[in-house]
Parts: sequence; C-alpha cells; structure tokens
Amino acid sequence: MSQTMIEVNDVTMRFRMNNDRIMSLKEFVTTALRGKLEYNEFTALEHVSFTVEKGETLGLIGRNGAGKSTLLKVISGIMKPTEGTVAVHGNVVPMLELGSGFDFDLTGRENVFLNGAILGYSEEYLKEKYQEILDFSELGAFIDVPIRNYSSGMLARLAFSVAAMVRPEILIVDEILSVGDTEFQAKSRARMMELMGGGTTVLFVSHNLEQIREMCSRVIWLESGRIQMAGSTENVCNHYVI
Repeated sequence: MSQTMIEVNDVTMRFRMNNDRIMSLKEFVTTALRGKLEYNEFTALEHVSFTVEKGETLGLIGRNGAGKSTLLKVISGIMKPTEGTVAVHGNVVPMLELGSGFDFDLTGRENVFLNGAILGYSEEYLKEKYQEILDFSELGAFIDVPIRNYSSGMLARLAFSVAAMVRPEILIVDEILSVGDTEFQAKSRARMMELMGGGTTVLFVSHNLEQIREMCSRVIWLESGRIQMAGSTENVCNHYVI
C-alpha cells in the first residue's frame, strides 16, 4: 500500500515588489508613513496541486522563472504560501542553495556538525557518520580549512556528502548534481540512485533532461507558476523538448 509523503494542495505564492527607487531605510519609512509606497504584485505559483508517494522520484522541469525553486522552498517550509496548504510526512533534507546552512568562517569539519544539527541529527549520530561523510566528499585535509576558502566544487562535495549520508526520508534537490567535476557528478548520481532504491522520496529539479529521464519516475512541468503538464517522465519530457 502506497504512503503519501508530500501533499501540495492548491498552493499560490504571491510577492509584493516595490515600484519606487528607494535607496535608504529612512526614505522607505518616510514614504510608507505618507502612504505613497507603490507595489507590483508578482505571482510565482498559482493553484499548484500534486502528491508524491513514498519512494517516488518526482522531477520538476521548466524554464528559469517558472516557479520551481519557489515551490521547493514552500515544500521545505522556508516560505509560507499565500494560499493553499502543504503537508510533509517525514524528515526533509533540502539541498536548495549551495552552502545554505553553512557558516563560512567555520571549517568543513565544524560545518558537518552544524549542518547536520540544522537537519535535526544528534551529535552522536553525526560522529558515527563523520568518516563516511569525509570519505565520500574526498576533501581530505581540506576538511579542517575554513569553507570560505573552498571552491564551488569543494562546497558542493561537502553539501552533498552531508545531505546524502544521513539517509533522509525526503530529499529535495535543486540542480546540485550539476555542480562539481564530472567524476563527482557521477558519484552523486549513483548515491541518489542508492537512496531512491532504499525508499527515500526525492523531489528533483534540473534543466538537464538526461538526468530527469534517468532518475525520475514522474515529472511535473511548470510554466509561469502553473502546472503545464504532469505525467510519465517520457511523455512530459518529450512535450517539453517540443
């Protein structure tokens, strides 16, 4: 019997964008008190509904600005939708922005424990997993270097290694498999396939349709904040290419 892990019900997300060229906090407050602030309303998501079952890998595709990253942030609990509801059943590990949840003044080693704690794992559990995380990241002695000195590839290795070694129930991934060298990308894909085989539910955003075809059992195509099409990976990807 299937188990629903993510329920997105009629979600709409609107943002108010300031029209005025206000250059300081004082000017903003003065303009606001006079009731002269002008806004444009931008709708990033509009009446989006879907569910994701346990062990499913759902792909999200769409052009830049389609609403993919906003949707992931709403599901992760980073943003609250303007309308609608989201229910998530299980612990969520969001990999949305490279280095999010890291302190750039701390070393890689310290950030393993910081980021792991943010994700809800105990120090004891992280100590148990630490060597596995280090080995997967291949950072070696660089693990004791402040991460402000890391390249983007090194940061990607650390971020993915922490997230993928703790066996989340729900993993939310936004383009992170496209970061790092070719060898590490292949290694990350293999780890993702392992997690999926072990029952992890994955929400995966990528502009790389080859990755989407390889990894996803179902795909949602977002266009201007709305679901343009949802269904089998092959069918949706074929229409998206056209």
